[in-house]
Amino acid sequence: MQPAFVLVRPQLGQNIGKAARAMLNFGLTDMRLVAPRDGWPNPDAGPAASGADVVLEQARVFDSTADAIADCSQVFASTVRRRDLVMPVVGPEEMGDRIAAQPGRTAILFGPERSGLETEEVALANAIVTVPINPEFGSLNLAQAVILLAYEWSRRSDLAQPPAKELEPPAPHGELDGLIAQLDAELVAKGYFHPPSRTQATRNTIRTIFTKTGWSSREVKAVRGILRALVRPARTHD
Repeated sequence: MQPAFVLVRPQLGQNIGKAARAMLNFGLTDMRLVAPRDGWPNPDAGPAASGADVVLEQARVFDSTADAIADCSQVFASTVRRRDLVMPVVGPEEMGDRIAAQPGRTAILFGPERSGLETEEVALANAIVTVPINPEFGSLNLAQAVILLAYEWSRRSDLAQPPAKELEPPAPHGELDGLIAQLDAELVAKGYFHPPSRTQATRNTIRTIFTKTGWSSREVKAVRGILRALVRPARTHD
C-alpha cells in the first residue's frame, strides 16, 4: 500500500505542484493537504506539476493534521531531529523498510516551507525521518524533501523500469584465444616482447586484459578487424 504524503499548511501553490510532480515520478498519488495557506484548488499548482494533474485532482484537504492521518497506522514526520521530543529517529532507508513491512497505511508529514512542522504535529508521528544532509546547509525545499522520500519508497515497489537492452552472451574462450593469438603474432612481428625474460609475464597480462572483459562474439570480431586494419598497408586514394 503506497504511503500518503501529507503537506501540512503548505504556503505556495507552485510548491504543491512540484511536490505532486515528484510524487507521480515514483508512482505515488495520495496527496493530502492540511489547511493550505492560499486555499484549494490553487491555480499556481497545475503549471508547476508539469502533467501530474491526477495527483492534484485527487488531493484531499483536511482542517487538521490529526484528521489527515486518521486512517493511518504508521506516521513519519519529515523534519530535523527534535530535542524537545523523545521519539525514534530513522533515516530514509529504515523508513522505506518499515513502510514495506507495515500492512496498514502509512503517512509521511511535511511541514510548511518556512517553519516546518510544529512540535505538536511531530508528536503525532511514530518516528521522525531525517535525511542525511550537510549540517552547515540543511535547507531542503518542500519538493526536494518529497522526492527524496518518494524515491526511497519506490526502491521497494514494483514500478516498471525502463527496458534494458539485453546483454550479449560472452564469447567462447576459443574466440578469445583466436583474438589473443592474432594480437600476439602482430606484437612478435613488431618486436614488442622485450626483454625476453618478461615475455611470458607480459603475455599473461595481455590474456588477463582480454579474458576478464566479458566481450561478446560481435565485439571480438570487431577488435580482430581493427587489428587487421592497423597492420595492413594503408589504402591509397586517387
